[in-house]
Amino acid sequence: MKVNLIFRHFIYLLFTSLLFISCEDKEILIEVEDNKFPELGSDGPYIADQKYSGVNNYIEYYSGNLPVIIAAPHGGAMMPIEIPDRTAGTMATDKNTKELSKAVMNVLKSNFGSRPHVIINNLDRKKMDANREVNEATQGNVFAKRAWDEYHHYINSAKNKILEKYSYGLYLDIHGHGVNPDGFYDLRIWLGYLLSGNELDKTDDELNNGTYQSKSSINKLTEISSENFTQVLRGDNSFGNILDNLGYPCLPSINDPSPEGMRYFSGGYNTSKYGSAETGSKISSIQIELPLPDIRENSIQWNNFGEALSTTLEKYFKKHYNINNLGQ
Repeated sequence: MKVNLIFRHFIYLLFTSLLFISCEDKEILIEVEDNKFPELGSDGPYIADQKYSGVNNYIEYYSGNLPVIIAAPHGGAMMPIEIPDRTAGTMATDKNTKELSKAVMNVLKSNFGSRPHVIINNLDRKKMDANREVNEATQGNVFAKRAWDEYHHYINSAKNKILEKYSYGLYLDIHGHGVNPDGFYDLRIWLGYLLSGNELDKTDDELNNGTYQSKSSINKLTEISSENFTQVLRGDNSFGNILDNLGYPCLPSINDPSPEGMRYFSGGYNTSKYGSAETGSKISSIQIELPLPDIRENSIQWNNFGEALSTTLEKYFKKHYNINNLGQ
């Protein structure tokens, strides 16, 4: 009798538990199914000097009119409950890269009378990684996927706007690097062109054989430049060497042409997706990995770096794109 009573109680608990789970699943499913996101692009057309925001302000787009795109995929801190934490992949954020990117935008606007296109991911990297392919980036969550879609939609919209006005453009992917696993902190800026550290260790003659240019993110830029590939990559008028001469040591540059076996990031998903490596795209790309000290710590440093980047872009576009008045 006692055993029978216990068994009946067990069956009751099992049934109510299954019913509760079923109801919970149904509610979640309805919530997702009933969520209708606006069509991508419905907030356009995108007007220069205007700000646009995605669903829940997870993504921001500052539309510009310079032939420059600045994107910050890992600077966000939002932790919404509707997006569960990712369970695989890199989770570290790039401190203050969002704030630095906006400061740079304002400096360029002040100096050129026009601003770059700027795309910001406000989500913490634990929620969505805007610098990975969609499955790794969102891990099946519909809100994370919507944010990922918006982020990349805004970049593509910026590219299209640039090509309507200019023949070519430049995409800059803003990141931050930290202390090496051995405790050493490399205070140089790492510029990624989709060439590995071992490839950068090669001689100029080896790199100039055509193979490495075609696989680099500045393939198209080199085609239109009056200089050869390694000159564009790490010569006098290279992006890194101009910044280096302004007090921001860079790798690669004349002073630091290659990592020589040290840790170095060559560029990720977005640098590949939005550059001109083997694609024929008229937009070239550079991944910019910034150390924290002296660059990312506070607003004074952000503005100082913005001034140096402004000068770099002006010289770089004049030399390689034959654009004498950036912003005109």
